[in-house]
Amino acid sequence: MLSNEVARYVALNRSLGLKFNNEDQILRSFATYAEVHGDQHTRTDRIFDLCRSASSPTRARSFYAAIRRLCVFLHAENPQHEIPPAGAFGRGRCPRPAPHLLDPHQVRALMMAALELPPKGSISPHSYHHLFGLLATTGLRISEALALKRGDLIDDGLIVRRGKFGKSRLLPIHPTTRLALNRYLAKRDRLNAGGDDLFVVTTGRAPQTSTVYQVFRRLAHQLGIRELSRTPGPRLHDLRHTFAVRSLEACAHDRGAVSTLMLALSTYLGHSEVAHTYWYLEATPVLLRSVAEASEQLFHGRVA
Repeated sequence: MLSNEVARYVALNRSLGLKFNNEDQILRSFATYAEVHGDQHTRTDRIFDLCRSASSPTRARSFYAAIRRLCVFLHAENPQHEIPPAGAFGRGRCPRPAPHLLDPHQVRALMMAALELPPKGSISPHSYHHLFGLLATTGLRISEALALKRGDLIDDGLIVRRGKFGKSRLLPIHPTTRLALNRYLAKRDRLNAGGDDLFVVTTGRAPQTSTVYQVFRRLAHQLGIRELSRTPGPRLHDLRHTFAVRSLEACAHDRGAVSTLMLALSTYLGHSEVAHTYWYLEATPVLLRSVAEASEQLFHGRVA
């Protein structure tokens, strides 16, 4: 059955260090759809039918690409599995959402509001308070932060063991960040909040990623940082984006330092390529001022 083949394919990819959650959902949906029609092998016409029913062109491309990769894998073992043509639903990329850079006072307001979360007197409010603070001061991905264990806080910083693509790295942290984490751990001990995870809620385990997203949105709405409208507002990931941009702004006066920092920042953020870090070069007033000054110097130099 195709569902068994999908389970085997997903397990193989996860054994290679990939999370594969989105692909898992897509492929299971495809297997169910194909089996309802009695298919024992992948069929190009069936794949086209499913992808044409997607709610948007972007979603159709995502479905098609994920299913086609499965077909290539299965066809290598059994030629009866058909491989649909590449790029049939276009090669467009999913547009990145517009970033929202948070001011320091907004980050502080979010952290303070987190301390008022229920249940009062439990470790949960303190966990969200320090979790948001750590994301803002290190630029960690939320998945990386929630995967941290108590033992990952060492003298040299934080050991990020479950980074993207399964990569691990040592993350140096500022002394004030370490002091805050030490205070948090002391608070955990006083509240008898056990568990191996660094950040825990009342269950004794780290909160679910979806729950953290919901808490962040609720607090952002409550503080007026994110409006209750269709217009997307600041997201949890914008804490990471803000960290990256503010780091670049710190040396905007020195173009040579920016180049050096870009490589260091790419390593710190856990990017596989430095090109991914250049996305964080957003048009902020500080960076635009630096660009204007550099352009003016270049212009005067040519005139001279």
